[in-house]
Amino acid sequence: MKTAVIIPSRYSSSRFPGKPLAVIKGKPLIEHTVEQVKKCKKVDYIAVATDDKRIYDFVKSLKIDVFMTPKACKSGTDRIAFVASKFLKRFGIFINVQGDEPLIDPVLIDEIIKSLKKDTTIEYITAAFPIKDVDSINNPNVVKVVFDKDMYALYFSRFAIPFNRDGSKIKYYKHMGIYGYKRKFLLDFSKTKNTLLERAESLEQLRSLENGKKIKIVVSKKDSVGVDTPTDIAKVKKYLQ
Repeated sequence: MKTAVIIPSRYSSSRFPGKPLAVIKGKPLIEHTVEQVKKCKKVDYIAVATDDKRIYDFVKSLKIDVFMTPKACKSGTDRIAFVASKFLKRFGIFINVQGDEPLIDPVLIDEIIKSLKKDTTIEYITAAFPIKDVDSINNPNVVKVVFDKDMYALYFSRFAIPFNRDGSKIKYYKHMGIYGYKRKFLLDFSKTKNTLLERAESLEQLRSLENGKKIKIVVSKKDSVGVDTPTDIAKVKKYLQ
């Protein structure tokens, strides 16, 4: 099965308008993300999916394929499903690397692709990393995930989950901005309606859990600093230095 990495990139972020074109060490955020993906060994194709001409024109200047998608797309996954159904019918695996992940680990992307190809039962997969600071545990911009003994997601939340009532030694995991899908699952997902929990938490992956689908979790060996607000730019700069 051929693999396509599609990077959804939206200009009109409520917390950080124009985020994909915010400059970090001389390059826009979206360019940093594209460069990380280009380091992967198991990727057959890379493109960006956007609903904004400013992002479209910039990505074109990088000589990377870019697709205009409807503003009506409800999530990055819906944006990728649109591209998959209209333009990329020869690909069986799609990887969603969110455009605000300039430090995403190429090894992690390859590991997710390997898992999807090796295990026919996995339709949907994402990644997590152990949280090491208390501030992140209580930060609603850092999405937390809990999973079962077989590494399937139980729930994702902006709150600190699990709630540590007795002060036990709990390991918290943050959800990382990457997803992998088999083609059929991706296209089926795009036909489902927004769900209550998805709207409440503003987390698209909850739509799958509410519809009884399983999400496999891979624990990354490296952390990644996502950009949610302007203050996160400084964190990325520090990491790059």
